[in-house]
Amino acid sequence: MSRRVREILPAAARPGRRVPRKARVAGEVQQHLQRAVGALRDPRLAAVSVTRVVLSDDLSSARVFVRIAFGPSGDPERRGLMRALGAATGRLRHGLGTELGLRYVPALYFAYDEGLDDARRVAELLEEIARETPKDPEQG
Repeated sequence: MSRRVREILPAAARPGRRVPRKARVAGEVQQHLQRAVGALRDPRLAAVSVTRVVLSDDLSSARVFVRIAFGPSGDPERRGLMRALGAATGRLRHGLGTELGLRYVPALYFAYDEGLDDARRVAELLEEIARETPKDPEQG
């Protein structure tokens, strides 16, 4: 592997390197929660997407970012989603322990992922600025 490639790639992504345990467990937690939330019978959780999981260094807690994949995503829907996830936390955590075989199952803290909403808002603002800016061919 060339020196340039070693500088660009993070250590975890280099060939021949093992993935750090924290990243591996976070990926497994995300996959399990996506399946488990989809299997719950709560209608408020029908369109939930687990976007990412951030684990603490000691793997004792996990911040799980979720969003509504399709359909209305206003404040009432978000509050209902977060309440439903709060009610299902114990069941989801129990499933994590049995499926992943972890000695200590991380505490789950759910947060709504507003990243796509923010990106969409920035794109709208840039389009608005582009429309308002006069195009002068002499300055160009």
